[in-house]
Amino acid sequence: MVPAADGSPLRTDHYFPRTQGDFPTLLVRSPYGRGLPWSPMYGVLFAEQGFHVVIQSCRGTGGSGGRFDLWRNEAADGLATVSWLREQPWFTGTLGTVGPSYLGYVQWALALDPPPELKAMVVQVGLHDPYALFHAGGALHLENALVVGAGMTYQHQGVLPFTRAVLRLQRRLREITTARPLRGAHVSALGEVPWLDDVMTHPDAGDPYWHGASLAGAAERLDIPTALITGWHDALADQTFEQYGRLRRAGCETSLLVGPWTHTSALQQGWPEVFSESLAWLRAHLCDDPAGLRPTPVRVHVGGEGTWRDLDDWPPASGMTAWFPAANGALTRQTPGEPTPLTTFRYDPADPTPSLGGPVLSRGAGPRDNKALEARDDVLTFTSAPLAGPVDVLGPVSARLRLSTDTGCADVFARLCDVDAQGRSFNVCDGLTALRTTGQSLSEVTVPMSSTAHRFAAGHRIRLQISGGAHPRFARNPGTGEPAADATGLTPVHITLHTGSALTLPGAAEAGGTSGGSSGGAER
Repeated sequence: MVPAADGSPLRTDHYFPRTQGDFPTLLVRSPYGRGLPWSPMYGVLFAEQGFHVVIQSCRGTGGSGGRFDLWRNEAADGLATVSWLREQPWFTGTLGTVGPSYLGYVQWALALDPPPELKAMVVQVGLHDPYALFHAGGALHLENALVVGAGMTYQHQGVLPFTRAVLRLQRRLREITTARPLRGAHVSALGEVPWLDDVMTHPDAGDPYWHGASLAGAAERLDIPTALITGWHDALADQTFEQYGRLRRAGCETSLLVGPWTHTSALQQGWPEVFSESLAWLRAHLCDDPAGLRPTPVRVHVGGEGTWRDLDDWPPASGMTAWFPAANGALTRQTPGEPTPLTTFRYDPADPTPSLGGPVLSRGAGPRDNKALEARDDVLTFTSAPLAGPVDVLGPVSARLRLSTDTGCADVFARLCDVDAQGRSFNVCDGLTALRTTGQSLSEVTVPMSSTAHRFAAGHRIRLQISGGAHPRFARNPGTGEPAADATGLTPVHITLHTGSALTLPGAAEAGGTSGGSSGGAER
């Protein structure tokens, strides 16, 4: 039992090599318990490699005392744990941290005021901004919020309680996500989770409720070598890219590994690469053994090509290429003239456009064939001609959309897809942004669609998909102007797309031309 900042006992396990010698220490703080998978994947594996490993249950979880309060106690409790480590006869004064998801958040919390013993960090599919996990683009990340609620409430209780909670959530997901209002609807599956209602009903990032939640500032002044790991379909990928950018601007030694993974598959199918990368970084900075480090700061897996690519930075320097939606569902490089209405679709929150794949925390994450989704009347698609040669897209993707609505209240979801020779349409990256207009006036909105490293093969086609939502990944827009968590009414909306809208791709040359990518040879 290790005393927390307020004196609460924090239950802590210590793994160590069964041999003589001095070894550096790794601190792993978790709200998900200390058993599976943390014990074998972090305690045993890293101790076998020559580290003391301290795995600790956060306050109010896994047998630790006190009350768990999402994000508010981690900085103080982390420093209290380091103070305890200083008194241990086996502690050499050399400390590293490692862990995924919220186990990454506690690392950033410790880095706000890093103790002098902290020499290296490895943040795997990590969190630094809870607000951005639950809200983005003016919309509530509904499905992810529910999954986080299940994980935070039940995973530290053991495999059986957690499994039962997940199964209850799956069975009742439709009932919960279509409830009016959403507030409190999760109780039937998860029981009372007060903080879950809180995060769902505070959609404004400037609300005092979120004060101190984001730890972005830690990376802006950090000088501790930090390795970052994520996947292209990780729900926290954008946070990892933000972390990398801040660390690079601060001059901090950092590395970035991005694989073909979701949030969970990074620790499953991706574990050989993730463990190898993590171990090499920790050995280099805690054991003075840089032999396992790769030569470049960035390594990304290129989708469509299925290969790894080493880069000097992320995103790589490249031009930007615009592809324009046109009549008859075409996607073209030809610049349009003055904005005119192109096509209109109807979004009905009583029958919301469903979500499919993408960066979610639940089952079914990642790339999926969108053919059935794209057959719906409330989904627009704009598709290029077959590519005469391969086209590489490496970096952030966005859509600049010119839109009007009949109600003034709508969301717009944009997705980049790769259409193969068989007509299958696989999602590459996407995003959603709330649209607020006055009457039927024309508005221009930019939809950030995350980042990717993807090769569109010769003969494939580039597709822009547009709809009014992706439910239950995002809470449906009720069309009434009410907050999503409290809405009780539903009003359909007609959304009109105008010419002059554009899909913006980094380093993507015109089909048949020289592909861009890391060489920066794209047309502008």
